[in-house]
Amino acid sequence: MPKRLSQLNWGLLVLAAGLSSCNAPLSISQPLPSETAPTPTPFQGSTSGDLMNLELSVHQQINQYRQSRNLSPLTLDPRISEQARLHSEAMASGRVSFSHDGFEGRVKALEKSLPYRSAAENVAYNQGYSDPGQQAVTGWIKSPGHLKNIQGEFDLTGIGVTKNAKGEYYFTQVFLKRR
Repeated sequence: MPKRLSQLNWGLLVLAAGLSSCNAPLSISQPLPSETAPTPTPFQGSTSGDLMNLELSVHQQINQYRQSRNLSPLTLDPRISEQARLHSEAMASGRVSFSHDGFEGRVKALEKSLPYRSAAENVAYNQGYSDPGQQAVTGWIKSPGHLKNIQGEFDLTGIGVTKNAKGEYYFTQVFLKRR
């Protein structure tokens, strides 16, 4: 599968992946400015509680964007968030590269309790921003592949955010459409 990484000029790296139950190929796209992000909830700090608040803020921003496009909101599922968080932690620690490595395994693990028709994933990382969640969402909205996932016919999502010792924030958002 060909992979192409894209780095936005403002220091945010984002990747998008899609997978359906018929094994659609990995999709990584080049960002293009097109739309603006919704108004975020301010973020401060980096404790585990603050990271959970950041996850909730990202969820709120994604749903605000979806609702502005007359799309139904995504339900945040803790099982999906746990898988997303584990992937963010693995990227932040360097156990895996900044990528979608293991995406099929993450959704396969979820399928045991959440049978799905299709799944997709957005990842991002950044550092040095007062609201790293807003930066991630803005980057995703400006990128056609990520925007396709955000606007997709999904009903569940999970978001995992972590911060490493270098001050880099890693984001993973998994989208599922239940059967």
